[in-house]
Amino acid sequence: MRVILAAVGVALVATACGTQSRPRSSAPPAGSLDALMAKPGEDLVVVAGDTDFSVGDVRFSFLVIRHNAEPVERPRARVWLASARSARPFQRATATLEPIGPPGSGDEAAGGVGRIYVVHFRIPRPGTYWAVAEPVGGRPVQAIAELQVARRSQSPAVGSPAPRSNTPTLGEGLPIERLTTRTPPDRSLLRYSVAGSIAAHKPFVVTFATPRFCASRTCGPVVDVVDYVRRRYERRGIRFIHVEVYDRNIPSRGYNRWMKQWHLTTEPWTFVVGADGRIKAKFMGSLSAGELEAAVRRFLLR
Repeated sequence: MRVILAAVGVALVATACGTQSRPRSSAPPAGSLDALMAKPGEDLVVVAGDTDFSVGDVRFSFLVIRHNAEPVERPRARVWLASARSARPFQRATATLEPIGPPGSGDEAAGGVGRIYVVHFRIPRPGTYWAVAEPVGGRPVQAIAELQVARRSQSPAVGSPAPRSNTPTLGEGLPIERLTTRTPPDRSLLRYSVAGSIAAHKPFVVTFATPRFCASRTCGPVVDVVDYVRRRYERRGIRFIHVEVYDRNIPSRGYNRWMKQWHLTTEPWTFVVGADGRIKAKFMGSLSAGELEAAVRRFLLR
C-alpha cells in the first residue's frame, strides 16, 4: 500500500490526542455509536488497512493505535457498524487479530506492526458508514472509523473475469531484478503469467506487491505469505504468481501496465482466481496465511 497511507496514519495519531478529552456537554443518543464511544475508557485511533469497499461482503482490516503510536494487539475486538455516529448499530461482528507474514516467521509490516485486525460485514447499499472497535481484555479502549462503501469497487469485482494480463515470467529471459524486488528472489512465483494461466484453465493466486518499496504501516510481507501457501497447495494444480507494481521497479515511474490493466491504485493486492478465469476472492493490503489458505480451500480445490 502506498506511503500516503502511512502519512495519514501518523497524522491521525498526531491529531487524536484531543479525542480523549473531547467535550461531552450533551448525552449522545442512547444505543448509538457515539454512546459506545462515550463509555469509560481511552479513545484511540483506527488506521485502515484497506479502503476499496463495495456493496456485499466487506472485509475491513485495521489497526487500533494508542496516542504513543503503539498498536493495541488483543486477540479479538468487538465491532459495531452503523449508518451514522448518532444511529444505532445495525450489525455487530467480531474482529480477529491476524498475523502479518507466514506462520513462525516473526515478520512485520513496514511500521513494525506484527498483527492486524480483520472483520467482515455484510453491507446492502452504498454510502458512508461508521464502525466502533472495542478490543477485548485489559483496560477499556475504543476507536471509531469511517468506511466509504461504493456500489462497485475500483478493483476487479469478485465474480468478474480476471484481466488477461501478460505478466512477465522467468521464461522471457529478463534480468531477475526486473521481475522481483524480493531478496532472495521468489523464483517459484515467477514461472507463470496471468494470461497463460487463464488460457490453460488453471486456478491461480496472483499478488501485486513490491517487497522492497512497500512502506505503509499496514503493508506486510504479502509475497512471503503467498509463497508459504504455494508450498502447501501447488501440488494440487494451483498456480501462484507475483507481479511487481512499479514500471521497471522504479517508484518514480509510477505503476506499471499490469497494475493499470487491473485498475489498481494501491498495493498490495491479492486475488484468488478459479479455473474459469473468474475472481473468487480478493484481499487489499496485508493478509494472513490462514485467510489465504481458507480462500484457496473454499474456491480452488476440487
